[in-house]
Amino acid sequence: MLSNIKLQLLGVLCTLFLFTEAQAQSSASTYSALGIGEFNYSGLTNNQAMGGLGISFGSAWNPNVVNPALTTKNTIFNFEAALNYKKIAADNGTEKSNVDGGGLSYIAISLPVKVNKATIGLGLNQITSVNYRLFIESPVSNTDLNALNSIQGDGGISEAYLSYGMIVAKNLSLGIQGSYIFGSTIRTDQLALFDDEGSQVGITTEYYERLTVSDVGIKAGAYYFLPLNDKSKLHLGAIYQRLGDVNGKAFAKLASYGQASDPDSDGDLISNDEPGSIYIPNRYGFGVSYEKNNKFVIGLEGQYQDFKNYRSLLDDPLQLKEAIKIGLGFQIIPDFISVDNGLKRGTYRVGLEYQQTPYYLNETNINDLGINFGASLPVNQLSLVNFAVKVGQRGTTNNGLIRESYVNFTFGLSLNDNSWFYKRVFE
Repeated sequence: MLSNIKLQLLGVLCTLFLFTEAQAQSSASTYSALGIGEFNYSGLTNNQAMGGLGISFGSAWNPNVVNPALTTKNTIFNFEAALNYKKIAADNGTEKSNVDGGGLSYIAISLPVKVNKATIGLGLNQITSVNYRLFIESPVSNTDLNALNSIQGDGGISEAYLSYGMIVAKNLSLGIQGSYIFGSTIRTDQLALFDDEGSQVGITTEYYERLTVSDVGIKAGAYYFLPLNDKSKLHLGAIYQRLGDVNGKAFAKLASYGQASDPDSDGDLISNDEPGSIYIPNRYGFGVSYEKNNKFVIGLEGQYQDFKNYRSLLDDPLQLKEAIKIGLGFQIIPDFISVDNGLKRGTYRVGLEYQQTPYYLNETNINDLGINFGASLPVNQLSLVNFAVKVGQRGTTNNGLIRESYVNFTFGLSLNDNSWFYKRVFE
């Protein structure tokens, strides 16, 4: 029975790799309209609950996609998947509206090649997400007409990754991750004109834009722990991710409503699947954590990505800045050896997460501050139910901008098996 479940899980993952349209989706944000969307810096569910902590600390019960060197912590087979839902209250200072979005967040698997020596990881993860809806009504200068713009976007960039982590010296692990990067974003802007009586003047026009990417990327990681005494450790970690020029193609057209997505219809064809590249800057991360064995962990981590040299497929005149993320996380296990009480054996987490996003509008940095919490609760001896919640605020109503107050939910399941590589002695 167990072997059948394993084959089914691998079959599901292989299907997702073959049919790459099954992208991870999660974000809903007005600011995802900028650049290539909202970046995911926070890892899997257990990382998210600790403010994104995952560069310097990992768990044997959860895969690690933040630092490939920490896959060596996974000494048993792990399969983990999660769904995500985000609800936002957007406020521009005069009007308010609610938006939401969600879907598949990730799939991750870890396979120990040699226990306590080397581990392979693979899965499907989200790099960026685009999901926004805007309705803008404004007067047309020097006329009695009003313009109504309906602007929306969906999609993002995902990765199918394969990682390898290995212990190379006492307490020192190194890891590398290769990724197939794929995905597309579709953005539309529909414009209609109305007179003072609310009657439409002329026809509705539409701008349609489809950007598609397909390339490879690489990430490297290092991890070292220093035993302080018999009951505690200091963990250190670092990551470097290089994406660079990501190959893709762009389609853009201006036409009457319903015709812009068809390259053969009447209209102004701006780009007909022209090849090009998006430049995504290198990403750096560092972290330090203190652990009291099987009791608690507290850590501080930072990530940095300079988007000043960002370039889009269509060379959009978009000014971006440095992206900086700082996460402070804490987790506690009330009673690690409690066999009969799953709540005491569970892991409980809390975190604080600050991001200076790369978005820079009206001479204003768009910042994001959130409080995180969550838990992993055992459902049997090895498997876990994971959840994470983030409550935060992004942006400001100053300088004609939008403030977003949001709640983000992630819910998933970890299936773990410590007999995956055990040899059968009796038939």
